[in-house]
Amino acid sequence: MTHSQNKSVSIHIEDEEKPKKRVPYRFGEKLRTVRERKGYTLKVVAQRAGVSESLVSQIERNRVSPAIDTLLMLADVLDINLEFLFEEYRRERPVQVIRADERRTLAEDDVIYEELARPEESDGKHAFESYVIKIPVGSHTHRGSYGHLGRELGVIIRGEAQLHYENLVYDLKSGDSVSFSASAPHTLINTGDIPVEALWFVTPPQRFIE
Repeated sequence: MTHSQNKSVSIHIEDEEKPKKRVPYRFGEKLRTVRERKGYTLKVVAQRAGVSESLVSQIERNRVSPAIDTLLMLADVLDINLEFLFEEYRRERPVQVIRADERRTLAEDDVIYEELARPEESDGKHAFESYVIKIPVGSHTHRGSYGHLGRELGVIIRGEAQLHYENLVYDLKSGDSVSFSASAPHTLINTGDIPVEALWFVTPPQRFIE
């Protein structure tokens, strides 16, 4: 093997081992396809979006990941639906996982809600939220006392409670489940001597909306 051949092999190995900057979301191909279909040049898109032509070119080649405001401007210029841009991302991540120590929490007085499922805007009419409700002894939920759109399904995991629904009262123990239209006033009251924990599902989402 010649000296030049050794040098060539060495360079090839170095290129393979060189770490590549990862672009997490690859929007480039879609942006370029739409731009070309509309007959826009890179310069036209860049001027209308208020960014450099070089940046648009790098985004289309997936060399850089655009900031969200840049992406929104490009989508506006090209009249692209954001769902179209993010559909691959959603396909590659079909399962949502929320770790036990990473749950978002929300407090209404002394009642705690721990989020189990995060509602997503793209779910449309199928959107729901789920959480664990923790009610101290002698306390009760608040927001439902006025009623709201949608339906609710709950399961008592621990303790004893009463569901007050309009002028009706339902006694609930551990393992009992209850479902109802949320349009009528409803309140869950801890009637036992230990904190209540309940698993709850609501559609459409009510509490954990950003």
